[in-house]
Amino acid sequence: MLLNHLNPSIKALTVCILIVHLAFVFEPMTVFLFLIWTIAATFIFGKVNWKKYVLYFLPFFIFAIGMLWTTIAFADTSEHTNKVINMLGLTLPLDSFLVALALSLRILNVAALSLMFIFTTNMVDFILSLIQQLKLPPKIAYGVLAGYRFLPMMKDEIKIIHAAHQVRGVSQGKSLKDKFSKYKRFAIPLLASAIRKAERTAVAMESKGFTGDRNRTFYRQFFVTKRDLILPGILLFGFWGAWFL
Repeated sequence: MLLNHLNPSIKALTVCILIVHLAFVFEPMTVFLFLIWTIAATFIFGKVNWKKYVLYFLPFFIFAIGMLWTTIAFADTSEHTNKVINMLGLTLPLDSFLVALALSLRILNVAALSLMFIFTTNMVDFILSLIQQLKLPPKIAYGVLAGYRFLPMMKDEIKIIHAAHQVRGVSQGKSLKDKFSKYKRFAIPLLASAIRKAERTAVAMESKGFTGDRNRTFYRQFFVTKRDLILPGILLFGFWGAWFL
């Protein structure tokens, strides 16, 4: 699919530019139309599991509802205006309600743009693209990549330590205090394991000649092509079209 094969740096810059655009919009219809456009573009041009997408989108939706209610509840109702709206037993100025709705929809827009990037981008490709296109220092980039690779390993380490404790008959506990003590016991073995892995990674990188020099060759090369400009064009066209409508 198109989104899955675009240059990750261009996708990241596009998302950042659109979030900046959204920050200056306080009118809900533009934000709502662009939200529909973004979600549609994600599923049309990207290979995305819709069940997983909905699962990740749901917390943002709940947060947006909370933002809407909070903004409405603390709105200044003393404004003298002829345009009011009755909602849940509250009489609110129409302008305050529209701003609250725009803020909530803006949260959903940021979530939709972020999920579009996350679900259609490979992390390793993104790091390599940052080095090659945006000139991110290799020392920082490969440090982030190593940390990202360590996360699944830490999860496996926790399972191993938990199984070792069960074999040795260590009390697992059922209360909240006992569970907290259990995870405190995990801290030292996890720390020791992380230090060993970090040392081995550092030795491996040094043995392969990694010095952090910018002038280095790459087995996988990333380039910016005309195809990479399709996504910015599609999304910016959607944003300006929604604003015009």
